[in-house]
Amino acid sequence: ISTKATCVSTYQRFVCFLRSLAVTVRMSADDLKTKSTSAIQASASDLWDLSQEIWKNPELSFQEHSAHNVLADFLEKQGFLVDRHYKLDTAFRAVCGQEGGLHVCVICEYDALPGIGHGCGHNLIAEVGVAAGIGIKAAIQGWKQPVKLTVMGTPAEESGGGKNVLIEHGCFQDVDFAMMAHPFTYNVSRWRCLAIITLEVTYKGGASHPAYQTYEGTNALDAAVLCYSNISVLRQQMRPHHQVHGIIEDGGAHPDVIPSETKLLFYLRAPSESELKKLEKRVAGCVESAAVATGCKVDYKFKRDASQYSNLIHNNTLAGLYERNVGTLGVENCDDKSITSSISGSTDMGNVTHVVPGIHPMFALPTDACVHSRPFTEAAGTREAQPYALTQGKALAMTAIDVICQSQLMDTIREEFKQDLEKD
Repeated sequence: ISTKATCVSTYQRFVCFLRSLAVTVRMSADDLKTKSTSAIQASASDLWDLSQEIWKNPELSFQEHSAHNVLADFLEKQGFLVDRHYKLDTAFRAVCGQEGGLHVCVICEYDALPGIGHGCGHNLIAEVGVAAGIGIKAAIQGWKQPVKLTVMGTPAEESGGGKNVLIEHGCFQDVDFAMMAHPFTYNVSRWRCLAIITLEVTYKGGASHPAYQTYEGTNALDAAVLCYSNISVLRQQMRPHHQVHGIIEDGGAHPDVIPSETKLLFYLRAPSESELKKLEKRVAGCVESAAVATGCKVDYKFKRDASQYSNLIHNNTLAGLYERNVGTLGVENCDDKSITSSISGSTDMGNVTHVVPGIHPMFALPTDACVHSRPFTEAAGTREAQPYALTQGKALAMTAIDVICQSQLMDTIREEFKQDLEKD
């Protein structure tokens, strides 16, 4: 009987220990989150200045020299060790913490769009990334386990695939998970982001006078128009969320000369890379048949390089943590399927989520303007956008803190990542 009582007593003490440990972990996480959000809030004025400097000086892909320097200078002043021109002239890596444990990566983007500046709000993406970095850095100082934090500056998201170049250089090899947040018109934590590939088409015919001996010519513009029309007709039979959009880049030089060469450029999108390959095959038929019908020769190429973006895989555990944290900050996620099911786009962050677990939530600004528009550019540069950006920096930092304080979550995150890749 005494042995049984001793066992029961030992078990009870063990249960109490676990309960007290859980309370300690929760308290630690809560304390760290308070410390983190306070650090971000204390830097609010400096973060506004940082965002404004980028917004006022928009730079195109791979030309973001001012943004690179402004961000690198800022992070150095915050105590990060910064590698400037990291693998790419306008990329950077800012690191703090200790090796040997969890490695968290927060991502900044800062390239602009031709003609309209920051119509995708990348000045705010950069600000959110830096804010999250400030918050996580404050939380891990003095933490009992080693944690490494990287704020990664990734150029050329709008075109060129800067993250893909960094992936090729192995820059994410030792990262446990990566996060970023993107401004939008709705709060959508798990937006559908499509795989994308570029198609270049060139038709070659033969020039001739269009009013005299026209039979001596072979009209490459006819081939281009047929190709475009073939694809337009194909859209009626495309699967949901399969998309093709393009332009005729070169339709000839003069109306009194039958064009001997024309060029087209298309983007193809689909929910996954396997679905994208199916779409490629159907579009190739449209391209080839136009050449046959007009007697032209055709050269076409699907560009399998850094410009090819993968679909985005939202890690379920990380997304759930983010949703809970951003909810505590007063943000309501959009659950209207008529809205969320219609949202699509493409980003090289998708490729990152095929290398490491990650999340890429979208957060609403106080505007109805569409992204990639001048009105959205204006919205991204207003003071009214600042509370929304700061909230996202806090939410990302809080999400990282949850994983830091509950290291067992990484086992779940890694298993989900493995399963997601197998299903994709």
